[in-house]
Amino acid sequence: MKKFIIIVCILVLLGFGLDTLYFRLGWYIELNPGAVPETFVRTEGDQIMMYDGKDYKPFEIKGVNLGSGKPGEWSTDFAIDKETYKRWFKYIQEMGANTIRIYTVQQDVFYNAFYEYNKDNENPLWLIHGVWVNDYTQNSHRDANSAGFKERFFSDCRTMIDVIHGNKKIGLGRMASAGSGFYLQDVSKWVIGYILGVEWEDVTVAYTNEQFADVNGANEYKGKYFYTSEEASPFEAMLAEAGDRTVEYESNRYKTQKLVAFSNWPTTDPFEYPEDIKRFFMKCAEVDVEHIKTTENFLSGQFASYHVYPYYPDYLTYVNDWSKLGFDDLTPYYTDGVLNTYRAYLSMLTRHHTMPVVISEFGVSTGRGMAQREKNLGRNQGNMSEKQQGKAIVDCYEDIKAAGCCGCCVFAWQDEWFKRTWNTMYAVNLKRTPYWSDYQTNEQYFGLLSFDPGSEKSVCYVDGDNSEWNDSDVVSKRGDMKLSMKYDEKFVYFMVQKDGLNIDSDKIYIPLDVTPKSGSSYYEEKKMLFDRAIDFIIELEGRKNSRVRVQERYEVLRSNYSENVYEFNAYLKDNIPAKDSPKFVNIDMILQTATPLIYNNLQAPAEVFETGKLT
Repeated sequence: MKKFIIIVCILVLLGFGLDTLYFRLGWYIELNPGAVPETFVRTEGDQIMMYDGKDYKPFEIKGVNLGSGKPGEWSTDFAIDKETYKRWFKYIQEMGANTIRIYTVQQDVFYNAFYEYNKDNENPLWLIHGVWVNDYTQNSHRDANSAGFKERFFSDCRTMIDVIHGNKKIGLGRMASAGSGFYLQDVSKWVIGYILGVEWEDVTVAYTNEQFADVNGANEYKGKYFYTSEEASPFEAMLAEAGDRTVEYESNRYKTQKLVAFSNWPTTDPFEYPEDIKRFFMKCAEVDVEHIKTTENFLSGQFASYHVYPYYPDYLTYVNDWSKLGFDDLTPYYTDGVLNTYRAYLSMLTRHHTMPVVISEFGVSTGRGMAQREKNLGRNQGNMSEKQQGKAIVDCYEDIKAAGCCGCCVFAWQDEWFKRTWNTMYAVNLKRTPYWSDYQTNEQYFGLLSFDPGSEKSVCYVDGDNSEWNDSDVVSKRGDMKLSMKYDEKFVYFMVQKDGLNIDSDKIYIPLDVTPKSGSSYYEEKKMLFDRAIDFIIELEGRKNSRVRVQERYEVLRSNYSENVYEFNAYLKDNIPAKDSPKFVNIDMILQTATPLIYNNLQAPAEVFETGKLT
């Protein structure tokens, strides 16, 4: 009996050890080292080609970016369940997309759902998989060649390969910004390629290149699958090594290859701009994947991946001499008589690259707030209706096709409540963002799929049907007028009822007192008195002239951005409004726009837009 127990213990320990070595540490024995890797997708010139069982034919990526967040959960909780994924895959394919792009290793349920959805599907969804580099790593003291950056990045690339081949187990928290679980489903047959990295911080790229500028060989890499040209930078050499080690690992262990791209965006694009544009946008670094070459051993090939939005950073809006950017005739880049700088920029990318170009992110937001304007065609970062969003996406897609790109991925599939943005962070509890929807934060509303509050339906819909309202919602009565209110995780709803109400001619004012520490009992412009101090007032003055206004002392634009917008310090004694100031002002948001370039004046105030206007 004693021997039996010892043998069982040895077998258990041996099994545990083998499991750890194989599934967690990635140890393997290459059984057929001379075998040539297989691939079903490859590049030819500026095209991506896919094997259909008989021949390689051109393949256009029509993709959508899929995040990992849902209401009530952080994205890093990876809380989306398998049935939800399968339902979404069906919606995505019915929409006309053929590809999903994900940014990092997801929870194991994603791959299980993807496998189940595709296994009996004659027309499967394809997958582009990413490898994430978290914000702390990019914004810390590290350069891209430090062990905490480079080796972690390379290790995560290798982990991603094992995950898609169904040979990985990841413990909770073992991989930064990634899921966990048992990855036992092989989905590699539907994976067409990898986008390695993220939107690189320009300062990280510049710091790396500066640190290794005088180090012999730091800008060189020569591997079996990737190598650098003489023009390469140290950062590009690091990327070449990442690609080489990724392809080498998959080729040796799994005898297969996929397409490879390195993430990029305009902030680190390979172009030279006029000095005033570079200075204003602080463009200090370039990543040019043309400096990263592939050998004949890499059968699949490399493509160039860019995140390109029509509004940011729209360098070309501020260009005066287009000939310096290689444009002799701008006629092809006009849309309805307006210069389409988005299409022009995309054309710069396809002209520059000798490999296929994929716009792996593009889109616009339907959030009520806004952060950027597209000056020419109005495809803005926020403050767009769903109808306007749909048209903008179609127009951007047509620009992408016209420029000669071989595919694109819309950002994004679903709205993401956990997101934040720079011009509303002062008003948000950053520890609670997933639990309520901030309609003013444009970053939360890029999704094609929205989430309404409520487990089955919202408490109220602004549709003219008052059947969901009852007497318990009434907050005020005066004469023949009645005011009711509801709220949920997204909105505060008001309903005004009045006999014979004419929305075009009647004027209605709803005062709001939200804090006892501020407000005024008198509204000077309208000559109104209130029985208590108010902070906001809703002014309903017809369909085109209604808005919410705020008492000037409580105006957040003033307290946060007075020097940028009003050109004075709001906290100097003489600039502070009286506590009971009777002045109410429009509610505006600051926009990140290059007004100094427009007016050729570095001291020009920032642009704002009226977010309190009601439509």
